[in-house]
Amino acid sequence: MLEIINLNFMKKGFLAIGVSLLVVISVGFWLFNSSVSLKSVDLLQLLIIVLLIGFGVFFGIKRLRSAKRGEPVEDELSKKQLQKASSISYYFSLYWWVFLLYIKDKVVLDTEELIGMGVIGMGVLLVLSWIILRFKGIRNE
Repeated sequence: MLEIINLNFMKKGFLAIGVSLLVVISVGFWLFNSSVSLKSVDLLQLLIIVLLIGFGVFFGIKRLRSAKRGEPVEDELSKKQLQKASSISYYFSLYWWVFLLYIKDKVVLDTEELIGMGVIGMGVLLVLSWIILRFKGIRNE
């Protein structure tokens, strides 16, 4: 039974790596087909996207290695850490959107840039909260 479950999680690991690869390909097409020179804000967003893709690949490789060793891919601690990180990042992302809306009134921003910064910020908040909880640990609640 554990082998069937691990096979299912291996598929999820390949899915995470596949989605990351598709994002890399689409960003590559966007960069090669855009005739506009990149601004420093665009380069910063590109760097953040690459870091988020690296985080997705890390999760995919971690799942594949655990499944190959015959270990359970998701244990209770990792599920709890991910759940806690997602709840913390959701809480802070609400404030992130309020901050972006405040900034929009002060600085001229296109709607696409605002939404892009919001979504990328939400991803960064999730990664940061997961990393902090990974090293700090979760209190026994």
